Amino acid sequence: MVTPQPQLQVQPQQPPPSSQDEALKRNTDCVYFLASPLTCKKGLGFIVVDGVLENETHDVQRSGVNDVLCIGGENRHYGIPANPAAPAQVLGVSSSGAAVTVVANFVDFALASVWDKLLSYFLLPQVVMCRTRISKFHGFLRNLVPSPSSKPKAKAVHFLNQHQGKPKSKPITPFRSDSNTNMKKLKKLNMKLKEKKKDEPRDYMRNVIGKIYNTLKYSTWETAESELNNIPLKWDSYTVNKVLKSHPPMEKAWLFFNWASGLRGFKHDQYTYTTMLDIFGEAGRVSSMKHVFQKMQEKGIKVDSVTYTSMMHWLSSSGNVDEAMQMWEEMKFKGCHPTVVSYTAYMKILFDNKKVKEATRVYKEMISSGVAPNCHTYTVLMDHLIGSGKCKEALEIFEKMQEAGAQPDKAACNILIERCSKVGGTEFMTHILQYMKENRLVLRYPVFSEALEALKVAGESDTLLRQVNPQFYIECSVSKNKIDSITVAADSPTNMDKELLFVLLKNRNVVAIDHLVRGMMEKKLSLDHKVVSTIIEVNCSHCRPEGALLAFKYSVTMGISIERTGYLSLMGLLTRSNMFSKLVDVVEEMTRAGHSLGIYLASLVIFRLGCARKHTFAIKIFNLLPDNHKCTATYTALISVYFSAKRVDKALEIYKTMCSKGFCVVLGTYNVLIDGLERNGRYTEAEHYRKEKKTLHANSGSQESVSIEGKICNLIFSVDVIL
Repeated sequence: MVTPQPQLQVQPQQPPPSSQDEALKRNTDCVYFLASPLTCKKGLGFIVVDGVLENETHDVQRSGVNDVLCIGGENRHYGIPANPAAPAQVLGVSSSGAAVTVVANFVDFALASVWDKLLSYFLLPQVVMCRTRISKFHGFLRNLVPSPSSKPKAKAVHFLNQHQGKPKSKPITPFRSDSNTNMKKLKKLNMKLKEKKKDEPRDYMRNVIGKIYNTLKYSTWETAESELNNIPLKWDSYTVNKVLKSHPPMEKAWLFFNWASGLRGFKHDQYTYTTMLDIFGEAGRVSSMKHVFQKMQEKGIKVDSVTYTSMMHWLSSSGNVDEAMQMWEEMKFKGCHPTVVSYTAYMKILFDNKKVKEATRVYKEMISSGVAPNCHTYTVLMDHLIGSGKCKEALEIFEKMQEAGAQPDKAACNILIERCSKVGGTEFMTHILQYMKENRLVLRYPVFSEALEALKVAGESDTLLRQVNPQFYIECSVSKNKIDSITVAADSPTNMDKELLFVLLKNRNVVAIDHLVRGMMEKKLSLDHKVVSTIIEVNCSHCRPEGALLAFKYSVTMGISIERTGYLSLMGLLTRSNMFSKLVDVVEEMTRAGHSLGIYLASLVIFRLGCARKHTFAIKIFNLLPDNHKCTATYTALISVYFSAKRVDKALEIYKTMCSKGFCVVLGTYNVLIDGLERNGRYTEAEHYRKEKKTLHANSGSQESVSIEGKICNLIFSVDVIL
């Protein structure tokens, strides 16, 4: 309701209007009641005004109406009137102002008429706002607008002065001079409604679908049906398909599907039918799935490649491979072009059923038709090759697919690792794990467990596997030690320290681990060798040599032989930190524990110590090597150490010793000899060895005749090294 508007005071001293003014007034005074100057003509609008005034209305005013012909209710001064009930919707055309006043409860009712010449085009309201009881006008409103065939019986209103002599409960207030006040109120109301709308929680579609799913799952169909009928939701194909894809119980899904068929204005399409097919196929109800597919065809609904692919998949899953192949031929016969998903699914069906020739033919057909394989297509091919023992061919496809721009994803890597674990293809598994490490992909826990077991059976290192999935290793250690700790009393301090250590390891709290390890060393509490190795590796990954050395000291004190990976991680950290004296201690303990460095790593360590001018440490490590590790590569590394120490004669003596023991001289050895002699000014001898190198290079037909030790030497010293 609008408060009474201030009256427009008529000054008595005004001069009487002229005849021209009177004529203008007769045609324009009614603008106070009309929506637009375009409607200021005698017509239907005058009947409305006349009837309102004769029924003793109170406040008759004009709202903030439009001053031009429009459709959206725009006003060049105040914009589009806001809809208080639904801010996102438009109220109407030039009658927007009248609608706002009613919806905002400013007035009991507002009148609007139609310009007779534009009745079928635009609504141009002639607005009259009244503060009175609507009951007084029920009969009047029924007879307000006469039929087009009859002439108006009410007397038209030309100007307001005709009604000044009639008694009124309140005087008529014409057009307000300060119309900005009402517009400001509407703006404030609009702002309040927007703020209120923000505060109200939104009901997102996913929440609505979730509620419908819970209703179908936990209620009887009778209860669910009544609730569905009361949901204020527009049931279209998208919404019905979303509900079906939420996987309600199969019986409820079918009842819901049929219920949706009976909705007024709704019709199932290929998407809802295909989803219903998938529900029956997943439940193994092949006959019901075929029935739905038949109904789909009978009703003339488009059957696309997605529907055919679903049918092929579920038919083959139920063992009907021949029917799946018939479905493929039917799809092509009816002119439905297969997509890359269709080709891939059909190839997998054929490979799984040992129809390799047919699958190869389908793959060639896909390539010839211009359909590019995707990641899943390559995965199907590699999965078949690995299962057939052709890991080399699978590795070639793995590399070529990356060149083609199809990068293996997490799902593909998990599928391939799982297949490699079952057939023992550890070489291909290593390539995939390296790719996963570079692209930060991880395995699922069941696949990780299978891969770990496969590497143990093959006797190969699981370092790369644990680098790709460090979280599983920690969890495995924690769970294993928790099982072992069942035999220990629950209130045992030893058990409490171990459990705390496992928690700290999982959270990578290395500082707290240091304090706990010191305490356990003082208490002489022993830990499992895997746990100690994990502590060392965690500290190495955080570049903390002090923490790693503390754990190493604990293992030596307690007589624990840690894993080889723990020793190697510590050696790498100490080498990067130039802590070479500690490096020798680690190698000594590693050798005592029965672990070997390996020829390649031993040669690198010796060569690195020589470059750092730590000749004594390099000689110690060479002497710690077992006899089967003293070969061409390690001797060459030792020769480079003596050259860097300016002990040329000793270097040549080591070279002669190597030759006397029957180790073949390779190109890498000559590179070290030539470079070392030239650096020490002995060019004549360097030229002698250069000629021998050329002779060796000319006589070596291929690298196949070179031993593995010689290849390692060539790999490390393949170019002129800088000592």
